[in-house]
Amino acid sequence: MRAALTALTDELQRLKTAGVKHVSVSAESLATLRRAVGAGRQEPVGRRQETGDRRQEESASVKVAPIAAALSTEKNPRLPPPVSRLPAPPELALPAGEKRTRWDALLALVQNDPVCREHVRPGKKVVLGVGHLDAQIMFVGEAPGAEEEIQGEPFVGPAGQLLTKMIQATGLKREQVYIGNIMNWRPELPVSGGGEQYGNRPPTEEEMRYCLPYLRAQIDVVNPALLVALGSTAAQGLLGFGAFKALGDVRGRWHEFAGKPLMVTYHPSYILRNPTNRSKRMIWEDLLKVMERAALPISEKQRGYFLEK
Repeated sequence: MRAALTALTDELQRLKTAGVKHVSVSAESLATLRRAVGAGRQEPVGRRQETGDRRQEESASVKVAPIAAALSTEKNPRLPPPVSRLPAPPELALPAGEKRTRWDALLALVQNDPVCREHVRPGKKVVLGVGHLDAQIMFVGEAPGAEEEIQGEPFVGPAGQLLTKMIQATGLKREQVYIGNIMNWRPELPVSGGGEQYGNRPPTEEEMRYCLPYLRAQIDVVNPALLVALGSTAAQGLLGFGAFKALGDVRGRWHEFAGKPLMVTYHPSYILRNPTNRSKRMIWEDLLKVMERAALPISEKQRGYFLEK
C-alpha cells in the first residue's frame, strides 16, 4: 500500500509540474484512496485501467494539488526525508585527445565518483549517456529508472523504446544521436523487504546541480549542434528551477544551454500516459522544429504525422 502511494505521489507531482490541472479517477478508486489516506488502511489501491471507451468508466475530475497535499510526508512516512546536503559539484578536467579517449576518461570519472557510488544501490550501475560521439542531436532526460540502473544505459525502458521510435520517425537511428540524463543515478525511494525500489521520483535541484558537470562534459565531448530536453524536470535542470511554472510555457520554443540551442518538449512517458493523436502531434511538432534546425529532410508524409483525420 505504501509503495503504491509513493508511486502515485510521484506521478501526481510529475503531472502537476507539467501543468496538468486535473486528472481523471474512477469514483471507486477515489473512494478507496480517501479511505486509505484518512484511516491508514492497508488494502491496495486499485490502479485505474485505461480503456478505449471512456463511457464505460464512471470518473471524477480531481484536482492534483489537494491529492498531493494529502499524500505529504507527514501523512505518508514511507516517502523519503529531504535529501541530505551533497558536496559541491565536481570540477572535471578531461584529457586532450580524440573524442573516444575523452569520453572514456569521463566514464571512468563518473563510475568512480564517490557521491555517485554512494547513491547507487548494490548491484545497480551509475549511468552515463550513450550514442554517437559525433551526433548532431543530443536528447537529455532527467534520471535513470529501474531498467536504466540495471543496464547502465539511459532510456532503455518503455519510455526509451518509445523515444527510439520517435527518433526513427525523424529519419534517424538511435545510434546516430546521443542520449543522456542530467542525473547519473536513480533518485532513491524506500525499498521493499527484498531491497528493490518501487516507483520513481523526480531528482531534487541539489541532486541535479551535482550531476550537471557530467552532462556539460558530455556536451563538450560530443559537441552536438542542438539539444532536446525531454520533460519538465529535465527542462528545469537546464533552464533553472523556477524558470517556468508549467511545461507549456517553454515547450516548442528555442532556448539555450551550454552555448547550444535547446528545444524543450514532453517526455516520452507523456505519450505512454496519453496515447492520443493530439499528444503525439504536440511532441511531433517540436521534433519537426528540431529537424528543421538540424537541416534534416522533411517529407510531406512526415509533416502530416498524427494530424487529426
